Amino acid sequence: MTVDVMTRPAVLILLGPPGAGKGTQARMLQEKFGLVQLSTGDLLRAAVKAGTPAGKQAKAVMDAGGLVSDEIVIAILNDRMSEEDCRNGVILDGFPRTTVQAKALDDMLRSTGQRINAAISLRVDDGAMVERISGRSTCAGCGEGYHDTFKPPLADGSCAKCGSTELTRRADDRAETVASRLEAYHAQTAPLIAYYDAAGVLTSVDAMAAIDKVAGDMARVVGSVMS
Repeated sequence: MTVDVMTRPAVLILLGPPGAGKGTQARMLQEKFGLVQLSTGDLLRAAVKAGTPAGKQAKAVMDAGGLVSDEIVIAILNDRMSEEDCRNGVILDGFPRTTVQAKALDDMLRSTGQRINAAISLRVDDGAMVERISGRSTCAGCGEGYHDTFKPPLADGSCAKCGSTELTRRADDRAETVASRLEAYHAQTAPLIAYYDAAGVLTSVDAMAAIDKVAGDMARVVGSVMS
């Protein structure tokens, strides 16, 4: 049987720690190239709600308090990628997380005549990332975002947009928490970076640069594999 690969989307993977800007960059890539960002959490919820065969399997596992297997996640991903809105390509968010999952994903893609077109690693400086994330705060009144160094509130500590003096910080944005999350990310993701580097599809982008510079670098990578 001949597989028509043109009917299947390009597959892109973004690798990067919390705060590296994956969400922002994924949205920009979606707008520029007509891609669809797929997160495993959203996929599972949608499949369960739709009552697909894989969704029913996932629901049974979750109702029993278990973890949904890689096989079920990949089946749900395969179903979603065959839908019309994914025809230009997809950006995988949060999957794969391990080399075992990466190999299972490769097997699924081969069965449909596909492969990973690009894995983009958002490279960060850990010390700067701790400062970037731990300095964030949000106005409780209007949701405006601030940063101790890069975008402080007014001199009296109030919001420049609505005047509220109540600025909040997320509990997981504390410096020690951020450092721990970065350490865990590097331990978990280093094998994936090596895996996709060996496969010849890895590109590293400096995520500490200005947003527009990062976006331009990523757009060049994606444009080259979609042309």
